[in-house]
Amino acid sequence: MTKKIRISELPEFDMAEHLPDEQAIAEYLTIVIEENNPSELAHALGVVARARGMSEVAKASGITREALYKALRPDAQPRFDTINRVCAALGVKLVAQPMHS
Repeated sequence: MTKKIRISELPEFDMAEHLPDEQAIAEYLTIVIEENNPSELAHALGVVARARGMSEVAKASGITREALYKALRPDAQPRFDTINRVCAALGVKLVAQPMHS
């Protein structure tokens, strides 16, 4: 007989643990951008910043650590300048592509 696994016994999934390099980060952010949900993009940038180290990203972007946490929380709507600075600090850039090819 198989042992039943309780949901409460499962480890919590943390996407930040699965973003080892710029390529993985770019792919993750591309998927999130395609969902067309600005607050989800802010949250995803927060996940990536945690993966890289929030203090490091804050220093590289010129934004305080506290302001980053606030700007990149799940329900936030950060300014484009903030998104752009965080992306640059993470080593990725946003790219426009035609919707219909």
